[in-house]
Amino acid sequence: MQHLNDIPARQTIPGFFGKMVHGDSSSLVFWEIRKGGISPEHKHVHEQITYIVEGELEMTIGGEKYLMTAGTVHVIPSNTPHSAVAITDCKLIDSFAPARDDYR
Repeated sequence: MQHLNDIPARQTIPGFFGKMVHGDSSSLVFWEIRKGGISPEHKHVHEQITYIVEGELEMTIGGEKYLMTAGTVHVIPSNTPHSAVAITDCKLIDSFAPARDDYR
């Protein structure tokens, strides 16, 4: 067991700070994203579920734009191109399956 406050945040790209928790077959990331932070279009084998805790995040998923706000959730299938821009400071949670070994 861990307390989230004891997990160090890691910046993966400018403005994206994640606290990462890994099991054998899944990963959970607690993100704090600064306003204006950009995740360029990318895709990965992992199914991703994104839940917005607070703030506004514009995501383009499979060519469609979504304004994600607090309380919204989106399932991103494996190998689907997606990108994001933080409209405001944001807090969100991403789950990934299988585990994101590149985040270990």
